[in-house]
Amino acid sequence: MDIDRLLAENTGVVNSELARFLPKKIGKGWLRKNVGVSEYDEKAVNGFLTKPVWDFLGRGGKRWRPLLMFLSCGAVGGNPEKIRRFAVIPELIHNGTLIADDVEDSSLTRRGKPAIHVAYGIDIAVNSASLLFYLPLVIVKQSNLPEAVKVRIYELVNDELLKLHFGQGTDIYWHRTSSEAGERKYFSMCANKTGCLARLSARLGAILGNGTEKQVQSLGRFAESIGVAFQIQDDILNLKGGVGKDVGEDITEGKMSLPAIRTLTVAKRADRSMLLRILRSHTRKASEIKEAIRIITKCGSLEYSEKVAAGIVMNAWDSLDAVIPPSASKESLHKLAAFMVERKG
Repeated sequence: MDIDRLLAENTGVVNSELARFLPKKIGKGWLRKNVGVSEYDEKAVNGFLTKPVWDFLGRGGKRWRPLLMFLSCGAVGGNPEKIRRFAVIPELIHNGTLIADDVEDSSLTRRGKPAIHVAYGIDIAVNSASLLFYLPLVIVKQSNLPEAVKVRIYELVNDELLKLHFGQGTDIYWHRTSSEAGERKYFSMCANKTGCLARLSARLGAILGNGTEKQVQSLGRFAESIGVAFQIQDDILNLKGGVGKDVGEDITEGKMSLPAIRTLTVAKRADRSMLLRILRSHTRKASEIKEAIRIITKCGSLEYSEKVAAGIVMNAWDSLDAVIPPSASKESLHKLAAFMVERKG
């Protein structure tokens, strides 16, 4: 199946599951069942939760992490149809990280609209982001999964969110200081920050599909490579245009992206000094952002980053190939990985 069609069909499934789990207006019955709350302020709950969250969810997104979960389930011989309700776990957690990320980066927009903290305030944005880390675990609690499997999923989510925060903390430090970071440290940061939710999705799908431990771990490593490649492509698109943030916003943040790291490694002294000065100034001046992008482009760092992303995924696929038997799900996993590297938006 064509990957665009597969993504479109998956988006419909995920959106349906999100709406089924989290209504756009919640009442006493929903709160009693899912949170254990009997008394509540309807205006407060829907004002701080459903309105900002559904504002954000309604802006779209590729929903590819749940697809990774479904495909991993199918790749180990499980039935993806039987785990549809669990799609909300990676998707809601992912959206929580985006809301938090925008606060931390002082981003003004996300997906063409004001960031949630801009539209509703930092307090509501922070609370919404934190809530989305915990809320989807209700699905696990209410499921009829064996207790041992529930514990395994709780531990999986906890481990990956812990890694995510350390990865994000490293990225924030680099933003604030514009410290020079080598490629090795960059890949480690990406594996934790962006790779973690891809790992979580694939491992969750493999666990729910009753995969072997070797399959669970191999799919996790492959998914991590997809997450890292996705981050690299985000770095590239932020400089070219094509993501839901302002073009060159990474320059304003002083972000040590792979294109920036590569440029600082190969550029001549004058260009290197200029790029460092611009990154450390956290400028919003269009002329300076344009100059930084010109230097990065001149050094061939965008093309270099594209090749690195493709190589990471290719190597990971070679390792996975021997562990997962042939199937339609496996073939789609390969196509999804290629899409992440080649996407233009």
